[in-house]
Amino acid sequence: MTTENKMIPTPHIGATSKDQIANTVLMPGDPKRAKFIADTFLTDVECFNDVRGMLGFTGYYKGKRVSVMGSGMGIPSAMIYYYELYNFYDVQTIIRVGTAGGLKPGLKVKDIIVATAANTPNSCVRGKFGEVQFSPTPTFELVLKAHEYAKENGLNAHFGTVLSSDEFYRKWDPQVMKNLVDYGTIGIEMEAAGLFMAARESGKDSLVICTISDNTDGEDDAKAREVGYTQMMEMALEVAPE
Repeated sequence: MTTENKMIPTPHIGATSKDQIANTVLMPGDPKRAKFIADTFLTDVECFNDVRGMLGFTGYYKGKRVSVMGSGMGIPSAMIYYYELYNFYDVQTIIRVGTAGGLKPGLKVKDIIVATAANTPNSCVRGKFGEVQFSPTPTFELVLKAHEYAKENGLNAHFGTVLSSDEFYRKWDPQVMKNLVDYGTIGIEMEAAGLFMAARESGKDSLVICTISDNTDGEDDAKAREVGYTQMMEMALEVAPE
């Protein structure tokens, strides 16, 4: 579709005014997690979206106005919302609050990952830079704020490159995965590269914070992923710009 007129509401977001959405939006994949964050941490909450069940809310956290909205799973779904929020609703910052699989040895379930870059085979990057293998990055100042917050609060937070897979059940070549880990890839998820690319293309800001929901030792269930990762949620809310 054309984006020349930037009409709102969009086909995927029902907010009728830019003012209904804050300058910073936290985005879990699960819309139920978005509702949990709004119900648990925000005051004076208003729902601005329920199109396709992708719930979005705006409220206040310690006097700071923020929004939270689901993105769905995977780069194709998430990039629709990233693009429309950045370019139609003039959102400045999107912070992904998601889950990831641990790749780095020693990572434990419920540890936190902050992505410093994202590798991906996805077409959001592939082919756009010729022979260059481009790995998009988040906004440095937000990574720095997250690092300072984690250090001050004694969080088990790990900072490094993630792999943004384009298939949840993809059977990766073991040698490829070994190489990725050997070269510093600490986790695997499905949206970070899309967010970083959408932010770079729009001239906006981004950050990805994930909680380890599974590794070789086991995994959390769906309810834990929905409501259990409050340290990550608080971290995102604390570092979120006004």
